[in-house]
Order: sequence, then C-alpha cells, then structure tokens
Amino acid sequence: MKKIVLTLAFVLLAFAGAFAQRFGFVDSEYILKHIPDYLSAQKQLSVLSEQWQKEVDGKFDETNRLYKAYQADQVLMTADMKKRREAEIVEKEKAAKDFQRQKFGPDGELSQRSSALIKPIQDRMSKAIQAVAEAESLDMIFDKNSETIMLYANPRYDKSAAVITRLGLKPGVFAK
Repeated sequence: MKKIVLTLAFVLLAFAGAFAQRFGFVDSEYILKHIPDYLSAQKQLSVLSEQWQKEVDGKFDETNRLYKAYQADQVLMTADMKKRREAEIVEKEKAAKDFQRQKFGPDGELSQRSSALIKPIQDRMSKAIQAVAEAESLDMIFDKNSETIMLYANPRYDKSAAVITRLGLKPGVFAK
C-alpha cells in the first residue's frame, strides 16, 4: 500500500511538473523611461497641453470679465440690453467649454496626438516583450504597473532589462 501511494505521488509530481508554467514580469514605467522617443513624446505633449490650457484659461477669464462687467452695469441697462449681454456671456462660456472639450476631451486633439506619438512606442515595447518571452521560454509576462495585483515578485523574474536591451537601449541609465 505504501509503495502504491509513493508511486502515485511521484506520478502526480511528474505530471504537475510537465505542466509547470514559467512566468516573468516587467516594469513598463521603467522601460519607457529608457526610451528616448517616449521621453521626447511626453515633453511634446506636455508643452502642447500647457499651451492649450493657457488658451482655455484665457477664454474662461474673458467670460468672467464680461460677467463682472455685466453685474456692474446691470442697474443701468434696459431689459433688451441685459438680454443681449447675457446671451453674449453664455455664448462665450459655451465657446470656451467647446474649445476645452475639443482639445482635452476623450476624443480631443491631445488624446489623438498622444495616441499617434505613444502607440508606435508601445507596439515596439510589446514586440520586444514577446521576443524576450519566446527567447526565455516564458509562458506569461506580467506588467507590475498594471491592474493585475502582484503581491510579491522575485527580482530574478524581472525581465525589464532584457526588454530594454532587446529595444537596442542600455538598461540602468535611469533609476527606478
């Protein structure tokens, strides 16, 4: 009986070992910090965002200025003059909101520019990750910065440096 249990245990261990999966993980933020094109794209987007935000702020400041002037002059205005000024203020505010949405909305220019600049970089990184996984016979690679919760990761499975090398860059230039 003891031999049967022992034999069964060895068979189960051998069977489990045959289906063992190999895992690795990467730190996508760390990798992206090593890609000069990504850093350049981030700077471009930041400059563009600041420029457009100044324009948005200017449009809202103009609306506020018109409203304060309206409040100060309101007592001296006829009903017709009030309606015209109110309509002008509402129109300016609507235009400012439309401009803000056009630049910063989910389908706005900033989002489109970001996609155009960042997607090719992400595609390159994805191909490099796939190549590392294939070269090291890994079944899965996780991104430690994604929604997947990783409570512990042994540093020996960190494949970020291998991905940076695969991209033709030098790991360790930037600090984590």
